[in-house]
Amino acid sequence: METSKIPNQSVKRSWVRELRDWFVSLAVAIVVALLVQNYAFAQTEVKNISMQKTLVEGQRLIEDKLSYHFESPHRGDIVIINGPESDKRLIKRVIGLPGDVIDFTDDGQVTINGKALNEPYIKGRSYSNGLPVPYAVPEKTVFVMGDNRENSMDSRAIGPIAYSSVEGRAVFRLWPLNKFGQLN
Repeated sequence: METSKIPNQSVKRSWVRELRDWFVSLAVAIVVALLVQNYAFAQTEVKNISMQKTLVEGQRLIEDKLSYHFESPHRGDIVIINGPESDKRLIKRVIGLPGDVIDFTDDGQVTINGKALNEPYIKGRSYSNGLPVPYAVPEKTVFVMGDNRENSMDSRAIGPIAYSSVEGRAVFRLWPLNKFGQLN
């Protein structure tokens, strides 16, 4: 009779070990996923019309949260802003970098350091909307604007955006599928 108990105990032990191994693997996967979501890459949704014609409400994007820990934003980057400048998370395009002088022409074009900015992605015309111009972008900040220039709450209204408020860069569109791909 003693011999019949030994296989039963080993089956019970292997079942408990298997369950423990699954639990540990699942816990590690959840922790890694949360770390990646919080510190490396995240999914975000466009919630307003300020970036039309490039991005429209309801589109889902992948945000790169790592790059700006190693480099500063570049002109043309589409960034996610989450800071004291606004009570909402914003998606905007970087137009001006520290030291740049921003101005607007009478026909609604942006100039940077006296040269007209080539912006094939915009909708509408660009005016200062009350911003005193010419405007010099302060150190460690960026000047951002929405691509839908006539319907955007951006640096013209809320001022420059501190580097610390730039959460990440939108790099990839997931949804809708017919627009799936890298953002420019």
